[in-house]
Amino acid sequence: MSKNKKNLEENDVTEEKEIQEVEEDKQQEDKQAESEPKFDAEELLAENKKLKEDYLRAFAEVENTKKRCQQEIDKNNKYAIANFAKNLLSVADNLQRAIDASNKDSGSESCEALLKGVELTQNELTKIFDKFDIHKMESMGKVFDPNFHQVIQEVEDKSKPAGTIIAEVQSGYMIHDRILREAMVVVTKA
Repeated sequence: MSKNKKNLEENDVTEEKEIQEVEEDKQQEDKQAESEPKFDAEELLAENKKLKEDYLRAFAEVENTKKRCQQEIDKNNKYAIANFAKNLLSVADNLQRAIDASNKDSGSESCEALLKGVELTQNELTKIFDKFDIHKMESMGKVFDPNFHQVIQEVEDKSKPAGTIIAEVQSGYMIHDRILREAMVVVTKA
């Protein structure tokens, strides 16, 4: 019987320990519940409003970035052929020189046939330039503008105001609204 009594006492002690552990756990849970912050509805609404404003700002910034990128892509596409076009300008210049030279020596049939061929080639090149919005600038009789012209000579001419372009040595060209090459000009001086 003493064994039974001993077992009963051990069971009682074990039960007491378990009860004590459960009570301690409950006390810890209560302490945690007390230490957890209690949320106020106004604070939550203010935080929600701030997060919404931050989201809207970020969204607007992304949209602006998209627009800027699209504008940059459009600009790059528009002027992508600028270097190629600049190299073709010397071909246009040489065709014009051939036409000018054959006009001086006109008379023979072979010269006239050559002139006709060169003029047709120049017309075809002009059509291609027009297709890509490359056009020759008109400089004759205008006032010198350093943004569009390069002066290679100044000549005295009292009949025209100073800075007037009286001769064009090399034509200037534009692609869309940008300078492709400045015109080389002769201007009057005071």
